[in-house]
Amino acid sequence: MQADAADQLARRLAAMLPAAGLSARAVTAEATPRRLVVLAEGIPAESAPTCEERRGPRAGAPEAAIAGFLKATGVDRDALIERETDRGRFVFATIAQPGLPAAEALAQRLPAVIEGLAWPRAMRWGAASVSPASPRWVRPLRRIVALLGDEVVAFSALGLAAGRESEGHRFLAPGPVRVQSASSHARQLAEAHVILSAAERETRIRSGAAAAAAAAGLTLVADEALVAENAGLTEWPIPLLGRFDPAFLEVPPEIVARTLKANQRAFTCRTADGRLAPAFVCVANISAPDGGRTIIAGNERVIAARLADARFFWEQDRKVPLEAQAARLSGILFHEKLGTYAEKTERVMALARGLVERFPDQFPGAAPDLVARAARLARADLVSLTVGEFPELQGVIGARVAEVQGEPPEVVEAIRQFHAAEPRGAVAVAVALADRIDTLAGFFAAGLAPTGSRDPFALRRTALSVIGMIVQGRLRLPLGALVEDRELRAFLLDRLRIRLREAGLAHDAIEAVFAGGEVEDLVRVVARVEALCAMLETEAGQALLSGLRRATGILRVEEARDGTTYPPEPDPARLAEPAERALDTALAGAEAAVARALAAEDDAAAMRTLAALRPMVDRFFDEVTVNAANPEVRANRLKLLARLRAAARLLADFSRIEGRP
Repeated sequence: MQADAADQLARRLAAMLPAAGLSARAVTAEATPRRLVVLAEGIPAESAPTCEERRGPRAGAPEAAIAGFLKATGVDRDALIERETDRGRFVFATIAQPGLPAAEALAQRLPAVIEGLAWPRAMRWGAASVSPASPRWVRPLRRIVALLGDEVVAFSALGLAAGRESEGHRFLAPGPVRVQSASSHARQLAEAHVILSAAERETRIRSGAAAAAAAAGLTLVADEALVAENAGLTEWPIPLLGRFDPAFLEVPPEIVARTLKANQRAFTCRTADGRLAPAFVCVANISAPDGGRTIIAGNERVIAARLADARFFWEQDRKVPLEAQAARLSGILFHEKLGTYAEKTERVMALARGLVERFPDQFPGAAPDLVARAARLARADLVSLTVGEFPELQGVIGARVAEVQGEPPEVVEAIRQFHAAEPRGAVAVAVALADRIDTLAGFFAAGLAPTGSRDPFALRRTALSVIGMIVQGRLRLPLGALVEDRELRAFLLDRLRIRLREAGLAHDAIEAVFAGGEVEDLVRVVARVEALCAMLETEAGQALLSGLRRATGILRVEEARDGTTYPPEPDPARLAEPAERALDTALAGAEAAVARALAAEDDAAAMRTLAALRPMVDRFFDEVTVNAANPEVRANRLKLLARLRAAARLLADFSRIEGRP
C-alpha cells in the first residue's frame, strides 16, 4: 500500500500541475511507515496566464440575462461577441486570467490531491469520526508539510492546516522537526533518524543483514520480498542477529524458514556447508543503547514459541499416513458443481494414468502405477496441520511426509512440484498436467469460463501453466487428445498467443502461423513462429514477403473478379517466358525441400528454403505481365502464382504479415 500510495500521489500531483498552469522537471514520491512525501522539482514562480471562452445566453436574450452573464464573467458589454452554433446564435465572452504566484495556484488545488487519494482500506478518527461523512484516510493524519522552496503553501485538507512542522523518528527523535525548505527536507529527516528513501532503507537492510550473518560466520539467505517488507516497516532499520535452539533444525527447513518469516519477518541463515543455521536476522527500527540485546532476546522468545508450535504440527502430520490424509479430502468441497477434492483426485488419477499409457514416449520412465500413486497423494497435505498454519507450504509438506513415509523418489518429487507453474520430471508433469486439464475442462463444462476481465477461478493462469508444461517440456501431445471442448481449445490457443507475444515474438507472425493450418502440436507451432520471425528479420525474408504479398494481392483481386479459385497447377507447356519457367522449376524444388524439412521438423530449414525463392519471384514480377492479353496465358500465370501461394502456406499464411520497416 505504501508504494501504491506514493505512486498515486506522484501521478495526482503531476496531473494537477498543468491544470494549475504550472510545470515541473520531475515529480518523485517516497513513503515510510509514518509519512508520505512527494517532491516536484523546477516549479516556476508564477502560473501561466489563461484565456477561457465562455458561452452566454442566446443572442437577443432579455437584457437581464445578458447583465447576469456580464456580472458572472466580469467583462464589459462591448467585449461580447455573437457567433452561430449548431444550437443557434449565442453571445460569447473571452475571460483572461493573469498568472498567479505559484504558492497561491498550488494552494487552490493541493487539498484535492491529498483528499482524493484512494485507499484499499480507510478509517475515520477524532471528534469528526462520529459522522459517516467525516474525512477518511488510511491512518489518522497528524501533520501536513507543504513548502514551495522555503515558503509555506497555505491551505487546509482533512481538517489540518499545512505548515512546515514534520516529526522525527518516533523513539530516536520524538517531537516536531521544523523543515526549512523543500530541498532540506530529506536531510533534516535523516538528522532526526528517518531515512526517507525506501531504496536506501532496503540497501541498509540488505547490506546490514548480510554483514550481521557474516560476522557470525554464516551466510544470509536472500529474500527480496522480506527486504521490501522490512523497509516498509522501519524508518531507521538496524539488522540484528539472533539464535534459536538447534534442536528445532529437526523440523524441515522450509517450515523453519516460513516460521521465521511469517511471525517475525526474520531472515534465515546458512552455515558454510549450506545447511540451515540455528540463527536468524531480524530488523529493528531503532539503534538501542544496549546494542540491541533486549530486542534480540524478545525476538528469540517469540521465535522459540512459534518454532515449538511448528514442530508440534510437523510431528503430528508425519505420524499420519498420507493415504489417510488423502481420504479426508472427501470432506472438502472443490466446487459445488464439480464435487469434492477426493472426487477431483479420482479424475486426475485416471487422466494422468491415461496420458502416460497413451503417450509413453512423452513421459519416459513414468510408470502408470507410479503416476496414479503420485496423483492420489498430491493434495493429501491440504488437510495437514502444518499446511493449515502455512498454506503456502502445500506440496512441500506433502513431499516431506511422503519422504519420511518411504514413498518412491518420483512420487515425492511429483508432490513437491504439484503446485509449481511449470514442474519438471515425467511423473510430476503428468500429474500436474492432468490436474490442470481437469480443472479447465470441469469449469468450462459447468459454464464457468472466464468472461471479460472476470476470472474468479484463475483459469487463465491455469491455462498458461498447461501451455508452459507442454512447450517447456517439449511434449508432443495433440491438443485434441487433451481437450475435446472447442471453446476450451480456443481458450488454450489464445493463452499460447499471449505467451508468444510476451516472449517478444511479433503478433502478425503468430497469427500467420495460426492461420496457416491445423494447430495441434503446440511445440511445432512455437518452433514455426520462431523460425518465421527469424526469417522476416533477414533481407531475403523481407524481399520474399513483398513478393508473396504482391502475388496474393493479385490473386485475391482476380479470383474475386473471375468468381473462381485458381488451382496451384500451372501447365508447363504454357510457360513461355524464361522467368516463369524458372519460378515454376524453383517452386517444384522448394516444395520437395520444404516437405523434407517439415518431415524432419526443421522449420528453420523450411523457412530458408522458402526465402531462397526470392530471386525467382523478383525476376518473375520484373519480366512477366500477369494479366496477359491471351486469357489462357493469363489463367496459367495466375495458377503459377497460386502455386507460390500454396508453397508459402505450407508454413504460414503470409497475407497476415504486416509490412516491416
